[in-house]
Amino acid sequence: MPKMKTNRSAAKRFGKTGSGKFTRRRQNLRHILTKKSAKRTRRLGQGALVDSANVKAVRRLLPYA
Repeated sequence: MPKMKTNRSAAKRFGKTGSGKFTRRRQNLRHILTKKSAKRTRRLGQGALVDSANVKAVRRLLPYA
């Protein structure tokens, strides 16, 4: 059976932690930042974990992650 291809766009967007969970960036930090509070922009700059409902889909895109 041939090797599976990794989705390269997903590989750039998601990472994997040591415990096997997937990390992602938060949305809403690209533009229109003036109306967002400093507290909110700091929180958006931190990474987040992929929700359990979406882990299966991410794993399908990253078979060797």
